[in-house]
Amino acid sequence: MDMIESKLRGLLAGESIGDTANLCDFTLHEQNEAAAAKGVTSVAPSSFVPVVKNSVTYIVMAVLFNDDGDVLLMQEAKRSCAGQWYLPAGRMEPNENIEEAVKREVLEETGLVMEPTTLIMVECASKAWFRFVLTGNVTAGTLKTPAQADSESLQAKWVHDIKELSLRANDIIPIIEKGRAFRSEPHHPNLLPALYAHEKLLLRLVVCIKQKSSNRIHVLLSEKTEVHFPLCEINHMKNLHSTLRKFMVDIFGADVPVHKPHGIINVEHCAKGPNGVGDGLCLTVLVSFRVPLEEVFPIDKYTWLMINKDLGTSLSTRLPRNMAVPLNVIR
Repeated sequence: MDMIESKLRGLLAGESIGDTANLCDFTLHEQNEAAAAKGVTSVAPSSFVPVVKNSVTYIVMAVLFNDDGDVLLMQEAKRSCAGQWYLPAGRMEPNENIEEAVKREVLEETGLVMEPTTLIMVECASKAWFRFVLTGNVTAGTLKTPAQADSESLQAKWVHDIKELSLRANDIIPIIEKGRAFRSEPHHPNLLPALYAHEKLLLRLVVCIKQKSSNRIHVLLSEKTEVHFPLCEINHMKNLHSTLRKFMVDIFGADVPVHKPHGIINVEHCAKGPNGVGDGLCLTVLVSFRVPLEEVFPIDKYTWLMINKDLGTSLSTRLPRNMAVPLNVIR
């Protein structure tokens, strides 16, 4: 199982591991069949294909600070919220990667050049809505002034106390606080999206558990087609918690023992995939069981793998609070 351990190291380092939707263990079609067996009619078509600015919405947002700890805000130019303040943010365009999009938005709305260093949060909601919140460093440019106002923004400035301004929405307040906390004491390692194209919206699980008898860490594997980490298609009409819950039931049965999702350790996305296909993504979520392996029994095609001690230690260090990128599921 050297290949699996190599892939796990890659995931922990934020790298793509090359798995495609062909390895999917729980497709939308299978999810719909499971729902139909319970008399529930699904509203998510099995043939769903994510297309940017059409069937899927990707938002990027930047949380940037200067040496004095002031946060970068821009003043909205849109008629619906003109004059109000917000973090630099906007929709990704077709054929655009996440880092490209956030750098473009920051430049257009503030006049500054940003170099992203890490994701600090991923947010998602039903109907295939995802927001990637990044931080980084300002490397060039000059702040946009009112004299440079255009359709992107009226101006930008570094703000010490956001309470002094009229905000477009208060949802940026906890995001700014999270960015400030990460700036003062980084918790998770820097993580930027890995460039790998996907045709679907996918959720990959790294599920770990400790064996009581050996005190060793095990990870869950799927043996469907070829050995891989469990992979399922995201039901875009439901929130991500719903997809995760149904996938865990598919793996362990209705009485899934107590477990905890810790957050995201890997994001794979690349809009410039072969044949123009690449509007999907794959989010890798770290999950752990609170009970020992001796009490948890996966069904059918799933099995546990004991990993070597050093890798088990590396994985265990990511389990405490804030050691993965937070996943905020908006209901």
